[in-house]
Amino acid sequence: MSVPLLKIGVVLSTMAMITNWMSQTLPSLVGLNSTKLSVAPPGVPDRSTGVLPANPEESWQVYSSAQDSEGRCVCTVVAPQQTMCSRDARTKQLRQLLEKVQNMTQSIQNLDQRTQKDLQYVQRMEVQLRGLESKFKQVEESHKQNIAKQYKAIKEKMEELRPMIPVLEEYKADAKLVMQFKEEVKNLTSVLSELQEEIGAFDYEELHNRVSNLEERLRACMQKLACGKLTGISDAITIKTSGSRYGSWMTDPLAPDGDTRVWYMDGYHNNRFVREYKSMADFMYSDNFTSHRLPHPWSGTGQVVYNGSIYFNKFQSNTIIKFDFKTATISKSGQLDYAGYNNRYHYSWGGHSDIDLMVDEGGLWAVYATNQNAGNIVISKINPLTLQVIKSYATNHPKRSAGEAFMICGTLYVTNGYSGGTKVYYAFHTNSSTYEYIDIPLQNKYSHISMLDYNPRDRALYAWNNGHQVLYNVTLFHVIRSEEL
Repeated sequence: MSVPLLKIGVVLSTMAMITNWMSQTLPSLVGLNSTKLSVAPPGVPDRSTGVLPANPEESWQVYSSAQDSEGRCVCTVVAPQQTMCSRDARTKQLRQLLEKVQNMTQSIQNLDQRTQKDLQYVQRMEVQLRGLESKFKQVEESHKQNIAKQYKAIKEKMEELRPMIPVLEEYKADAKLVMQFKEEVKNLTSVLSELQEEIGAFDYEELHNRVSNLEERLRACMQKLACGKLTGISDAITIKTSGSRYGSWMTDPLAPDGDTRVWYMDGYHNNRFVREYKSMADFMYSDNFTSHRLPHPWSGTGQVVYNGSIYFNKFQSNTIIKFDFKTATISKSGQLDYAGYNNRYHYSWGGHSDIDLMVDEGGLWAVYATNQNAGNIVISKINPLTLQVIKSYATNHPKRSAGEAFMICGTLYVTNGYSGGTKVYYAFHTNSSTYEYIDIPLQNKYSHISMLDYNPRDRALYAWNNGHQVLYNVTLFHVIRSEEL
């Protein structure tokens, strides 16, 4: 092969490497090979690409709030998304990406310089080829007879070179493409620099201080709020359909942050197995669970999980048992003196529901009935460590006439039934030992409620409704102490 052809072969090989690098390496460096940059709607982070919105303030969200019915003491806390506070990882990734782009820019500049030299050579060669072709035509016309033999050899060489002309045209187009890439990388570098400056403007320490300040203000505001009085219950939210007509399910109101385990107990007697689901999502969408075997069967549906232990009424007894899930042992047991059991003073739906354990903002409670109180409901505050009764309150409401009951902020709320049209109609306030009749509708979506408990962490009612696990949001009226306004 002649020297010109060798030179062209080297150029074409170089262009093949450039094209391959442009189509594969460049997109991976700038993150375009698997994701597409898109603009998130205002106030919504683009989670598919991790790109922050143009205005960081728009990505903040409502953290928590509390207010009274007249709108006073509004404690709405707006906190940044946690991803914004993770500035170290985000900024490091951005800096690394920027460095890659800068290195890539330098490489393209060097490549561009070499390409320009090769392009100049190719252009000269193209002119020479076209001129040579023209001269050949002239020779062919005027000296056909004199130099026929020499011309034949030259023409064969020319035929070999002719296919190179469109290749050279393509090479010039590829050179132009290199220039386009160079301009796009330049623009991308500018955008990344602006983004880095934007993120850098929100220093991690500054964000952390602002969040801490907001949390302190929230706690101060919440301290001004007395416990709420129930004024409304939302429609039922069906979480899952499973199990028999009777049962109980719950989460731990004292579980640490991030612990959203769900506890599930099917049936109301002669059963010992408690299911543990890792999260509410697992409970809703899968059957993956861990099974715990209790040392005794439970009675009724009034069990509660509280601070890592389950409290339940031992079957056919007035004994309360505290079972620790971590150690799988009974950590404490005790009796409720005079409490009726074995379907003596059950709720109106039956089911060995004589003793109902429940939790509110104040701690652990037991609701039951005694002969001494003529079968009317007795409310006892229980020490969760010793299971000793701290204080008891005798009410005038018959236990057998109650559909279900739950505690919120030291007040016992009782429903008028368990099937058909249901409402909360009786409230006993332990702080004043007084009662009142109220009228708060409760949607009985599946016509048979066998468990109804309040979770103070979620501010929601958990219910077992005829083989359906449902939730109700509650509305509480907060009384604000005037001396703290």
